[in-house]
Amino acid sequence: MTAKLDLVLVNPNSRAQVYQSLGKSLTAIENPVWAGLMANFARARGLSVEIIDAEAECLAPSDIADRIAHLKPVLAAVVAYGHQPSASTQIMGAVGNACSAIKATNPEQPVLLLGGHVAALPERTLREEEADFVAGGEGLHALVGLVEALKTANPDFARVPGLYRRDGARVVKNADAQLVSKLDSELPGIAWDLLPMPRYRAHNWHCLGGKERQPYAAIYTTLGCPYHCSFCCIQAPFKNGEVAELGEKQAPNSYRFWSVDHVLAQIDTLVTKYGVRNIKIADEMFVLNKRHVVGICDGLIARGYDLNIWAYTRVDTIKDGMLDKLKAAGFNWLAVGIEAGADRVRTDVDKAFSQEQVYGVVRQIQAAGISVIGNYIFGLPEDDHGTMRATLDLALDLKCEFANFYSAMAYPGSPLYAVASRRGVPLPARWTGYSQHSRDCLPLPTRYLPARDVLRFRDAAFTEYYTDAGYLDMVERRFGAESVEDINRMTAHALERDLLTGALNVPPTLLPPDESAAPVQEVLQLARR
Repeated sequence: MTAKLDLVLVNPNSRAQVYQSLGKSLTAIENPVWAGLMANFARARGLSVEIIDAEAECLAPSDIADRIAHLKPVLAAVVAYGHQPSASTQIMGAVGNACSAIKATNPEQPVLLLGGHVAALPERTLREEEADFVAGGEGLHALVGLVEALKTANPDFARVPGLYRRDGARVVKNADAQLVSKLDSELPGIAWDLLPMPRYRAHNWHCLGGKERQPYAAIYTTLGCPYHCSFCCIQAPFKNGEVAELGEKQAPNSYRFWSVDHVLAQIDTLVTKYGVRNIKIADEMFVLNKRHVVGICDGLIARGYDLNIWAYTRVDTIKDGMLDKLKAAGFNWLAVGIEAGADRVRTDVDKAFSQEQVYGVVRQIQAAGISVIGNYIFGLPEDDHGTMRATLDLALDLKCEFANFYSAMAYPGSPLYAVASRRGVPLPARWTGYSQHSRDCLPLPTRYLPARDVLRFRDAAFTEYYTDAGYLDMVERRFGAESVEDINRMTAHALERDLLTGALNVPPTLLPPDESAAPVQEVLQLARR
């Protein structure tokens, strides 16, 4: 008799709602990194696991439910993680639809929700979604502990660390789970064999110059982030685990490393077994620890793989000797958080580096033969029309090979969310409203501008940048005429915005006046709670 399948992990399909028409061909289709890590964490503890990647396979919620009904696992776990930490919230509509479909098909099927957004708002998630349980923190120990409990004759759910559950109308929270600390042995990489590897594709910009976008894969080499930027929600899955492991008064310890050898072994598998050359290092901050970065680079250089890699860095984390190593190892792109063109705007969100540093670092990266993705945010608390224009002018002058233009969002789990919630600032009515590209996108107002002005400026800035003659000339020199055509195809996709047409009725609220006097320490203190 075949043993019952223990666990099915579900990555829901949200591409159409989150990206509109951009999702058909321009956006990346990325392997679910966290679902892949969770699968191997569970398998290392003797559980049998399957993954349903509904995003890659374009599955509807009913399709997910049918597969779950066929597999009949002990536990179905829907994973709320996106391509980056902020993307966890914007996919919650798809997460909720998947849960509802599973329970409608088989009300007796136990369902767990876990992920970044869930860790930020665990009690609210359990009250709002048709799931039996949610997991706080990273969710790894809760995931395995819940399966083991469900396999017993009389499950004792109170013993499952990090679990939130219902007791009548009440939500009951179990003791927090500790963070996983020994990544190589406890979280041994991504379960590539459970994923539809041929379906994944790189971002359009990652392959400018005529490179094929498939095959493609994203991996982590570290977990967490040592920084506390007020607009970022990266700490949400890790804060409770820090308290459980170290005590309330200890310094944050969520930034952890896989060993260099382990990372190289993961890349070896991708290259030799799956033919992958396009790789995203999904770490929130990869270019930080010199020993870690250089060790990985030296290993890749020795292997001689022809790789096309991109990763995140900060203006102030690149050390002497890193850039040449990165280029030789196959890092062709670095994403740099420039954020704003005015010093007061950056300083207000804990990005206190100078304009001169921005220019110097971008030019150093480009001089090493590495392309730059400049990340910019419009609508940070200190922004007005003049400072947003300064940000766009900086972007046009820098002419990074690609640029991401974001509008500031109060993502659940971020300090800005805590401030906005406390002060009654209008937030998106639906989770898709946290997507930068959705119809119902609703950014934050600033102390001087309503949300409508921020979004209108962001969309106009995108068009101005990518139709700028100087930028397109640079792209043609750097990547060829076909890449200019790729950019033109991208700008031909006009996003529909309910906020700008009046379909989304939001009052022109500003951040309350007393917020302008709040020092940056307020949001930093909130970040560390």
